[in-house]
Amino acid sequence: MPFTTFHAKAELQKGVQVKATSRNFEITVDEPKELGGTNTGMNPVELTLSALGACQAIVARVYAKKFDIDFDDLWIDVEGDLDTDGFLGKSDVRPGYSDIRFTFHIVTDAPKEKVEGFVAFIEQTCPVADTIMHPVNVSLHDIVIETDKE
Repeated sequence: MPFTTFHAKAELQKGVQVKATSRNFEITVDEPKELGGTNTGMNPVELTLSALGACQAIVARVYAKKFDIDFDDLWIDVEGDLDTDGFLGKSDVRPGYSDIRFTFHIVTDAPKEKVEGFVAFIEQTCPVADTIMHPVNVSLHDIVIETDKE
């Protein structure tokens, strides 16, 4: 599976709630009440942080044997700084994250130097981190105006 195109659909529901689907999976995306939502799900920027942590955890699981690292538990805490005034048009600051930080937690008997090398590899290999850290072409493909929803 060398080159793959992934697909997701985001369908606006009531208010700012969105039904996001990919393959046979669905999640509810919403904003907290203070940002005009009903707080029924994570918002898109929280999903971005979650996607980063989940991707790093998956890379860790997939490559642990290659690095000869056994672990009993692993989690990644991810946090980001975002000025909502950019999104709300109250300021000319960028609408996205200015900084994202993560803390890698691992329960293992492996020596620190080995774990540090493992984590460095995860940072370099995680597709979500790569997408966030390097410019990616994002473009409008088409606009489809439909007269009747089926």
